Amino acid sequence: MTGMGTHQIRARYDRDSITVYQAFRPEIADAACAAGRFVPPFSRERMTWIKPSFLWLMARSDWARKPGQERVLAVRITRAGWEEALSLAVPTHPDRRVFRDSGEWRRRFAESVVHVQWDPERTLRGAKLEDRSIQIGLSRHVIDRYADEWTLEIEDRTPLVRKIHRLLQEGRTRQARDLLPEERLYPLPGHLAGGIGAD
Repeated sequence: MTGMGTHQIRARYDRDSITVYQAFRPEIADAACAAGRFVPPFSRERMTWIKPSFLWLMARSDWARKPGQERVLAVRITRAGWEEALSLAVPTHPDRRVFRDSGEWRRRFAESVVHVQWDPERTLRGAKLEDRSIQIGLSRHVIDRYADEWTLEIEDRTPLVRKIHRLLQEGRTRQARDLLPEERLYPLPGHLAGGIGAD
């Protein structure tokens, strides 16, 4: 990974919680929204990826139009849970700012229960930016914590996604931008920043 662009977490958060986004197929989203937490058919046996960047998920899910990603959920989780996940996270690449060499990275990554990946942040139109956006992969070893302890609220943001996308298609960029969830720099404790390759 190059050093180009910032590696910072930008998110919607308050004193106790942070909002992350996930895209699911309708039956998973319906069950989660009805229960207010993740229940079957949500799987606890495979890695689930959470992202605090709304626009990154829009690019990934093509504004909730990709098969299996038709519903966008905003999941409000505890900051304590988020920071616990970061404390367990190992980058998916042998970042020289985090590891002495690729051997150390391989050893740590093989044992990791949380993965961290830095991908190009996106513009409203989906273009890649130099700045990097974080996504966190929670393995089956920590998914129970995510689903049962960290999750405070689940909201279906699909109607908002469709509205913003429609405005974009109509060329009403300013109105679309005004509807975006506000995201600001998340204050990371130094020991967590160093472990995940954040600036």
